[in-house]
Amino acid sequence: MSTLSSEKPFAIFHEHQEWFRPLFNELDVRGIAYTRLNAAEHTYDLASAEQNYSLFFNRMSPSAYLRNNEQGIFYTLNLLAHLEAKGVTVINGYKAFQYETSKALQLSLLERLGLPYPKSRVINHASQAVKATEGLRYPIVVKANIGGSGAGIIRFNSPEELALAVASGQVELGIDHTALVQEFIPARGGHINRVETLGGKYLYAIKVYTSGESFNLCPADICQTTNGKELVRNACAIDAPKNGMRVEGFTPPQGVIDAIERIVQESGIDVGGIEYTIDDRDGQIYYYDINALSNFVADAVNVIGFNPHAKLVDFLEAKAQLKREEV
Repeated sequence: MSTLSSEKPFAIFHEHQEWFRPLFNELDVRGIAYTRLNAAEHTYDLASAEQNYSLFFNRMSPSAYLRNNEQGIFYTLNLLAHLEAKGVTVINGYKAFQYETSKALQLSLLERLGLPYPKSRVINHASQAVKATEGLRYPIVVKANIGGSGAGIIRFNSPEELALAVASGQVELGIDHTALVQEFIPARGGHINRVETLGGKYLYAIKVYTSGESFNLCPADICQTTNGKELVRNACAIDAPKNGMRVEGFTPPQGVIDAIERIVQESGIDVGGIEYTIDDRDGQIYYYDINALSNFVADAVNVIGFNPHAKLVDFLEAKAQLKREEV
């Protein structure tokens, strides 16, 4: 039984009802008190001291608009700023969620850090999409600035194809009317690489193999290992269709680990995953996605050899203990 069982509860702020079952299970096993807060239906008092929780864990997803919960996205930014101003210990706070909800901001960070990313332009109107591709190699992708789970990403193989899509109203920029126009990178080996981090440090890495026809690479939804072993998925395991994605654990080069630790430390991400790929044309590494919402890989023990949710709860307990010592 955890020594935190009699303390103020953790607040777990989220709007997806299935993704975080492994986290809740780990908290239950340890006897840690926690409260689930529905990010899609929430309110707060500006005058409140906001000290009802030992910590506030932000698990809000930018893909909430796919579940008719888009009102929670921008609301969360305001809430996190409020909580931090009140001195609440927030995990994946305001700064982290800013990066989570802006692909443009993510690439600006990579530019500042001098790390390679696919050539990209930022637009705020579909009429500018074709012009924005000047000097880029096709195929290109148009990515909604606020996406999540591969949403709002469309591939185009030629300027003519893109122009036709624009003219017919098929290019949508997403809920903040901002999008990236970006070179599509053919992945060497038919996989992308996702590195998970905790507390600003490397936790584990996986290779995700996909057909290339889908941009939904949510690690919690992966079906099997590369040798065909079925995985117990974290989310929607009963009714979710098998998506054909395969996964295997691996250790990236130290230079990649160092770069990714710089990314999460600079972005204020306590728990998150960074995706990168290797261009099959020339072997260049490109970092392209910064995620402050990490669900961890499905059936992690079979894939990476340990339970990352146990390490996550260790981290949360340590943060709560540090806060109590400061008080």
